Amino acid sequence: MNLSSALLVTLLLSQGRGFFNTSEDDPIPEEWVLLHVVQGHIGAGNYSYLRLNHDGRIILHMQSLKGDADLYVSDKTLRPSFDTYKLQSVTCGQDVVVVPGDYARPVGIGIYGHPSHKESEFEMRVFYDKAVSQDPFDKSSYTSEDGHKQKKSPQAAEDDFQEEESIFWTILIGLLKIILEILF
Repeated sequence: MNLSSALLVTLLLSQGRGFFNTSEDDPIPEEWVLLHVVQGHIGAGNYSYLRLNHDGRIILHMQSLKGDADLYVSDKTLRPSFDTYKLQSVTCGQDVVVVPGDYARPVGIGIYGHPSHKESEFEMRVFYDKAVSQDPFDKSSYTSEDGHKQKKSPQAAEDDFQEEESIFWTILIGLLKIILEILF
């Protein structure tokens, strides 16, 4: 390998590392307060579960340090998975999930070790967004990104109804499968 090839390979590797790795200097908004830093290892195809009890809008920043750890979040179950979740981030690298303040607490957090790697290592930073005001008596409104107060649309209420209906059908189909397994 000649010198120009070695320089080209070195340049490409340094550019690739800058593209795939996020910097420690990534700007974090001043209104975000760091609550916790969680580090861990997870085997391929396995889950590690955490519970979020803190109220308010929470931002989960997870970086896969080795392998590929994915993030699943739910306010309906404490053991969310790729089958049962409300929020997810499944990138190769930095995963970010924003947990809305109106989610019921505790919120279940599932960290999944992707089977493409024997083991994954991750670091998750949990931030509280103190810029979002919480009014426990006004569940029908929220503050948009531009800071204006908006009402939830009728479509949002319809989506909630469809989600409840979907959960009903999921449970019913599961029960029917069990009955069929017993009979046959």
